[in-house]
Amino acid sequence: MEILIIGLALFVAAHLVPARPALRAGLVERLGPVGYRAVFGLVSLAGFVLIVYGFGMARAQGVPVLYDPPPWTRHIAMLLMLFAFILIPAAYLPGRIKATVKHPMITAVKTWALAHLLVNGDAASLVLFLTFLAWGVYDRISLKRRPAPESVRGSMRNDILAVVIGVVLYAAFVWKLHLWLIGVPILT
Repeated sequence: MEILIIGLALFVAAHLVPARPALRAGLVERLGPVGYRAVFGLVSLAGFVLIVYGFGMARAQGVPVLYDPPPWTRHIAMLLMLFAFILIPAAYLPGRIKATVKHPMITAVKTWALAHLLVNGDAASLVLFLTFLAWGVYDRISLKRRPAPESVRGSMRNDILAVVIGVVLYAAFVWKLHLWLIGVPILT
């Protein structure tokens, strides 16, 4: 589980830098915009790889189960994940969804984490999903203190596109992708 924790520390540390505008500005000044993005990307990627590897190792080695979620929480988690999958493309397609939610990617991460906390009671899952949920809450609060980016009014077409893309991705994950990528079937 140590590798998972190291990966989470790297990934979250990199993603906390934008929440500290003075720190980010200093790094951009020192490294240049391209250098900053390169370091941010590399640290994030290294953290992500360690998270995936560490989570897989922890589950393979067997981690303690701290609680056994009731079966009905699967239905809530599946509904939450449908919304998370719609929010991901909505983050990149300006429309009413993005304007209403304001930060769809962060909301998607928080929704994903909460949904997975509802159906996983092992220690590795709690560490992973609670960390991402806590980061999402912190980042959303910190965004309220930062200057808001200029809002772009998007079209209803983008909302429809976000819903279609999200539903197709959701269906693919439910059908087989979650099993292929994560090793856990959704439908049993």
